[in-house]
Amino acid sequence: MMLEWLLGLFRTRLGRIAGSIAGIALTVALIAALGVFIRSSTATMTQRAIATVPIDWQIEMVPGSNAADIRTALFDAAPVARGEVVGYAKIDGLEFTTGGSVQSTGAGKILGFGPGYLQAFPQGFRLLSGTTDGAVLLQQTAANLHAGPGDTITIHRPGLPDATTKVTGVVDLTSADMVFQAIGVPPGAAPQAPPDNAMILPMAEWQTIFDPQANVRPDSVRRQLHVTLDHSALPTDPGDAYINVLSTGHNFEARVAGSAVLSNNLAARLDAARGDAVYARVLFLFLGAPGAVLAALLTIAIAASGSDRRRRDQSLLRLRGAPVATILRLAGFEAVATGVTGAVIGVVIAELASRVLLGGTMLTRASAAWLLVSAAIGVVLALAAILLPAWNSARTLSVAAARQSIGADPQSIWRRIYLDFILLALAGIVFWKTAASGYQVVLAPEGVPAISVDYTAFLAPVLLWAGAGLLVLRIGNVALKYGRKTLAKLLSGFAGPVAGAVAASLSRQRRRVAAGIALAALAFAFATSTAIFNASYQGQARVDAELTNGADVTVTGTTATPVGPVLDKLKAIPGVTAIQGMQHRFAYVGNDLQDLYGVDPANIGTATTMSNAFFQNGDAKATLAALAKAPDGVLVSDETMKDFQLALGDTLNLRMQGPDHQYHIVPFRFAGVVREFPTAPRDSFLIANAGYVAKMTGVDATEVALLRTSGETASVKGAATVITKAIPGMRVTDLSDATHFIGSSLTSVDLGGLTRLELAFAILLLAGASGLVLALGLADRRRSFAILAALGAKSQALSSFIWSEALLILIAGAVFGAATGTGVAYILVKVLEGVFDPPP
Repeated sequence: MMLEWLLGLFRTRLGRIAGSIAGIALTVALIAALGVFIRSSTATMTQRAIATVPIDWQIEMVPGSNAADIRTALFDAAPVARGEVVGYAKIDGLEFTTGGSVQSTGAGKILGFGPGYLQAFPQGFRLLSGTTDGAVLLQQTAANLHAGPGDTITIHRPGLPDATTKVTGVVDLTSADMVFQAIGVPPGAAPQAPPDNAMILPMAEWQTIFDPQANVRPDSVRRQLHVTLDHSALPTDPGDAYINVLSTGHNFEARVAGSAVLSNNLAARLDAARGDAVYARVLFLFLGAPGAVLAALLTIAIAASGSDRRRRDQSLLRLRGAPVATILRLAGFEAVATGVTGAVIGVVIAELASRVLLGGTMLTRASAAWLLVSAAIGVVLALAAILLPAWNSARTLSVAAARQSIGADPQSIWRRIYLDFILLALAGIVFWKTAASGYQVVLAPEGVPAISVDYTAFLAPVLLWAGAGLLVLRIGNVALKYGRKTLAKLLSGFAGPVAGAVAASLSRQRRRVAAGIALAALAFAFATSTAIFNASYQGQARVDAELTNGADVTVTGTTATPVGPVLDKLKAIPGVTAIQGMQHRFAYVGNDLQDLYGVDPANIGTATTMSNAFFQNGDAKATLAALAKAPDGVLVSDETMKDFQLALGDTLNLRMQGPDHQYHIVPFRFAGVVREFPTAPRDSFLIANAGYVAKMTGVDATEVALLRTSGETASVKGAATVITKAIPGMRVTDLSDATHFIGSSLTSVDLGGLTRLELAFAILLLAGASGLVLALGLADRRRSFAILAALGAKSQALSSFIWSEALLILIAGAVFGAATGTGVAYILVKVLEGVFDPPP
């Protein structure tokens, strides 16, 4: 009986059943594709976060501890891939005599590396000159001493006679912050900046020089184990990976029982990534959820369009003696069959969309659970759309009541209580409250495995979307009821003499037409909010990458090997639209050594983005103009301004290195506060006029070149690499390198595929909503069209009814949808403002 009933439905009501299946399929497909995209994105964030950690663990051995016992505990507790012992020794200073003058430094540190260290931990080191098989100076130390490969350096040891060593190379230690971090002390109890003067020695030479110092001054010598873990067994989710690495670290600490102190750098990096991963999940769900809800509404609308016929069927069945249980079994069988068919088709659509729009497959073991959840949602949707109304009718209506209810048009409850205005008011209140309170959408306390998400921050766009949809439905009903004459005038140019009849027809069927306008508006809102947010997101991701890399392509040299001599050659590369040189020097603010960047403030914006968010006053143009007018002006960071209690116009005496490699006082005038700047560190730095820096220091070297390109950066990067390959220590990077560097950040996720996916579904949903309303209208007008045709109406006049309705739905839906989508996108960008650096 069940199969016969279903086959009869397919024969007589194929259109409505096919529409329900299509709606379920779109819902399942969108949810499945969205889930797989989220999973792959968070897995990518995990991989990139892990890849950018130079040293997973740093284990500092307590003086007097047994190194063999610590190693045993390490290998018992953690999956170790590589491990190297590193020596740290404090010194009173370094000295180098050249050309009859003596160059000396203040206190510093000497590292001891084993022969395999650079092979085990290659990240964070950039060889500038010479080789690494002997004593190696750090870049700033080499500049301070004016020393290089082949020179002999004197080491001043505390409590012991001086020692000497011969330099074989100079390196840029980009991971200095991590290598020299204080381990086992509370935050703020030890200096966070790496030492100004440092050197690396082979471990054998380091032991020869500093083992005696350990006997005299044991507090000045220590040893660490630098460890890289085996990443193959780590979970793909950043949060799960963080918990795994954190618990493994705790296991090790319990085993060593205080004989060693652990700095879990990998857990710290994953700690930052897990917050962004939660942001990604929440964001992508909220971007895609309106589409899934709209597909579900479309399915329910299609099912509801046959409610009158279903009630007739129930009345006939009950007249013939069918009990309620039989009626519900028939409806349930129809719902399950429709849901399963739609779920299967939805999975197929999702796979095709994933291959075409996302560039991958979702038919994997990792995606199986999400696909099953998506399919289950499709079946539940079918039960809600088909079985629940049938159950409600069969439970509450008698045969006579069912007959009386056919064709009834009761006033909706939501209209009477003004639910649309309530939702819009709540959206405004929630947005105002959350924006005014300085909210954090995702709270991931450092060291705490649990993450809390403030989902109330996303209530504003949800309430706006829902309230706007109901408001459009209300406006559509009112306008079609009382605006017949206006509508007839608007349609007169298209419908001609039958414009009045068309307007009257639309007014009579206003409930259905208004629903079509509302569904179309929600589809347009979905597409608009997705497109606008993606444009904002991609633009901000580019700013984030430019902030890290400096420009589309950046060429970095040193004061000894500047890029200035090759600027003209770099400018001539095809695809380079602008180029700006930038100085990168160091200056002492009091006793604090900071990065100083010398720029041409009038033209720096031609080669790289100068965002208003970079500057405290929120006006990049005004700040750079003020700097250009003050040759001795300097922009300082917030931290420097507060630490030194500076006020605008104050004189700031900086110590900078001159051509004699000695530090001299150079006066600057405090001209403003800078928060971010291309290539600059996040904490303390200075921005000054390049011409003034060159004049006052006597060194006009340009260490950095920023290149803006017209398109593909890879070819420009390749050409720049060819030009600079003969210059020692020169490095060429582009935006893709920066994207990998900030790989665990939310802004490193490419939303292009997700946007294409959601826009494609928006088009399908718009077509489905419009097609549904038009098809129902055609069915309702079939008898009217037959009468008009019998009275002599021409086909052109008859088609005016359909085309006028289609245009009304599309135009009104586009107008209301674009406004709603813009509002939703604006709120989403504001809600996620804290994710971006700098804020959009």
